Amino acid sequence: MKTLIIAEAGVNHNGDLALAKKMAVVAKNAGADIVKYQTAVPELVISKFAEKAEYQKVQTGDHETQLEMVRRIHFGFEAHRELKAYCDSIGIQYLSAAFDLPSIDFLASLDLPLFKIPSGEITNLPYLERVAACRKPVLLSTGMSEMEEIAAALNALKLGGAGEVTVLHCNTEYPTPAEDANLRALLDIKKRFGCRVGYSDHTLGIEADVAAVALGAEVVEKHFTLDKNMEGPDHKASLSPSELMEMVSAIRRTEAMLGSGHKGVSFSERKNIAIARKSIVAARDIAPGETFTEENLTVKRPGQGVSPMRWYEVLGKRAKRAFAEDEMIEV
Repeated sequence: MKTLIIAEAGVNHNGDLALAKKMAVVAKNAGADIVKYQTAVPELVISKFAEKAEYQKVQTGDHETQLEMVRRIHFGFEAHRELKAYCDSIGIQYLSAAFDLPSIDFLASLDLPLFKIPSGEITNLPYLERVAACRKPVLLSTGMSEMEEIAAALNALKLGGAGEVTVLHCNTEYPTPAEDANLRALLDIKKRFGCRVGYSDHTLGIEADVAAVALGAEVVEKHFTLDKNMEGPDHKASLSPSELMEMVSAIRRTEAMLGSGHKGVSFSERKNIAIARKSIVAARDIAPGETFTEENLTVKRPGQGVSPMRWYEVLGKRAKRAFAEDEMIEV
């Protein structure tokens, strides 16, 4: 099964539409399936009293409020409309995560094939109901969530008429410490809810993404940037363009390696059977009519003769002809 790879541009365009379009090109060239942004009316999402997250303070300083920062790096709806048209024109799917009800309605007007619910909205019932009413498939990020909260969100989406929901395991610390990635939670989520699962990743590097695919993630979402040294809250914890390309390639190789799950002899190794396996051979010269014993038989390569699995069937039989030392016996 092919993993859906989402290249998360987020707000790493810093509010510059030209940079956002360039990021779409980078995502397409890297082989990602989707390039994803964020859509918000800042005043409807963040109060003027809300502080920045600690990682945001580290990356952008403490000279402005969270609302001021978000105003500076978010687009209006018409810019998103233009960005979606641009993505369509170059052949990569546009996606954006809404952070308020008008943004949900706007994205619905673009007739997107699916909706992405960010981790912070998983306990926002009016938001969940509005997304569900669009009756599209949903990607649900679950950072900062307990299983009971995921269950409640899934129930709200189901009751509201949402399409199939893929639950994305996530940790919202930027960057996520390796010891907090907890990738086996993918297995727990899938077992508990019987749903498709994926991984929205904020760790450094690409190892977690490859491992998530090996554990059954059907969707992988990862932040990227044009330059990790740009000013902004998320650049340092994002992949460079070359790293994004490496991640996509590694995931595609991993998919090929996972195979069908059926154990059998592969096409590439079939030719090695005769070379690597063994046959029953004469341990010394054997005369015609001589009884085969553990003293005059042994097992050696190649594996083109009588299988050693027939060892006890062969013992006690008589040689039909003479066999030279190392010659494969016949019965």
